Amino acid sequence: MAYKDILVYLDPTAESLERLKFAVGLAKAHGARLIGVDVSASTGALAADDGAVTKKDFEDAAGAAGLKSAFVPAASHGEGDAITHCVDLMIAPAPSGASRDVVRRGALDRALIESGAPMLILPPGWTGEKVGDDIVIAWNGGREALRAVHDAMPFLEKARKVTAFCFSSRPSDLRASAVMLVEHLDRHGVAANISDWTNTGDLTAIEALFASLDTQEADLIVAGAFGHSRLYEGLFGGVSLDLMRQQSLPVLMSH
Repeated sequence: MAYKDILVYLDPTAESLERLKFAVGLAKAHGARLIGVDVSASTGALAADDGAVTKKDFEDAAGAAGLKSAFVPAASHGEGDAITHCVDLMIAPAPSGASRDVVRRGALDRALIESGAPMLILPPGWTGEKVGDDIVIAWNGGREALRAVHDAMPFLEKARKVTAFCFSSRPSDLRASAVMLVEHLDRHGVAANISDWTNTGDLTAIEALFASLDTQEADLIVAGAFGHSRLYEGLFGGVSLDLMRQQSLPVLMSH
């Protein structure tokens, strides 16, 4: 499997340039078309070279990599939102980073909640490290988690290590569904192991996830996005928002 249409959200921050570099490399690896969408709150924010990524940066980077590409300016708000329905993967900034105050209000929330496409969220200060060599699936047995697994399959199929992390009050609570997940992945040629963490009330699910030895070398978390509120406006409660706000690892989420 491969991602053949990849969308990257751009904004007037230095982090946006690293996001673009990663998106170009991923698109080249998958033979994908790359779509750049300016989600700046101010129309034309990427028009001038202010030290952050510009429309010209996008076009030059895509052209140098030999990619088919398209750029959607901030003025085309409707088009920029609608085009997320026709892509395989969206690459976006974290809601806790520098982009928070310069991205068009609600644009990324609508993209994740309404588009049907997965979103790869890069943490603040991310500088282009490898993604997808060591993957941890935040598994709860739910619909959104399985959807995220399917959407992450192009990464999972190439991963060196895959771990299904289960956080429950008793080790047996999620074990049966985790075993089914591992068997399902095996039929896709993906070898995975299960990591159980018993919830004793001392740690939250996210704290346990990052404390687990199986996560120490991870470079990607795959998880379902739960709820219907706005992640980037701080209203998306629970585990999903905690994952979005953590500062170290990229997260691939599906709703």
